[in-house]
Amino acid sequence: MELRTLRYFVAVAEELHFGRAATRLHMSQPPLSRAIKQLEADVGSLLFVRSPTGVTLTLVGSVLLDEARALLDHADRVRVRVSAAAGVATITIGILGDGTDPGVARMAAAYRRSRPGIDIRIRDTDLSDPTCGLRAGMVDVALTRAPFDETALTVRALRTDPVGVVLRADDPLARRDGLRLAELSDRRWFQFPQGTDPIWQSYWNGGRPREGPVVRAVQECLQAVLWNGTVGLAPLGHDLPAQLAVVPLIDMPPSRVVAVWNEGDTNPLIPSFIEIATAAYRR
Repeated sequence: MELRTLRYFVAVAEELHFGRAATRLHMSQPPLSRAIKQLEADVGSLLFVRSPTGVTLTLVGSVLLDEARALLDHADRVRVRVSAAAGVATITIGILGDGTDPGVARMAAAYRRSRPGIDIRIRDTDLSDPTCGLRAGMVDVALTRAPFDETALTVRALRTDPVGVVLRADDPLARRDGLRLAELSDRRWFQFPQGTDPIWQSYWNGGRPREGPVVRAVQECLQAVLWNGTVGLAPLGHDLPAQLAVVPLIDMPPSRVVAVWNEGDTNPLIPSFIEIATAAYRR
């Protein structure tokens, strides 16, 4: 059994749905299904009972889930200890698709200065996974935005940003100094793919169900506004194309920039990373 396949299995077992697991793992569903079928062939037994609405674990699947979690946890500890013994320390950082945030640039510069011997790996992720692959074990720590499901995660707030509505520059509302969410109730809003964290989706939809095109990346959001007049929300202070405008939302809670890592993670590089991030984002 490969560790990667076990991570796939754990994602499906926790989501109880192949589509949601594929979204969480940032992969398409067919290769995920093939990997699970191959794992079942290796085990010699069905791990899931399939149905049109999702899956349930078989008895064998429940046993494997406990063992897979233990194996993956042990593998992570082995990786950290071996890297330390070899004098090669690596940290993988997930960054939500927002490369324009000046806090990220300050964080990178500060970390390079204080930890020059660390091998830093970056995983840039789209908007469908606010934890940047953290739950799937793809990153050690994520620089992202809340709110999202914080179960089994540790979250450190770094900064708060007021939020505005992104509109086409020729939209009549774009000339306003401020807007309320109720004034946008008849507009189409962008949506995230099925299986995206509902807390995250609700925040960026202003706290209520909306209709509109599905997007995964910041650029897709901006293009949806340009081409379709779709309403989107964004933190204030970010550069936008000249054809777009952002108007502050008076009654929208601010967006929290956070650092997040798996609860109980013993990677010795995480505490110093969090300390440096906290200082960098306060400037």
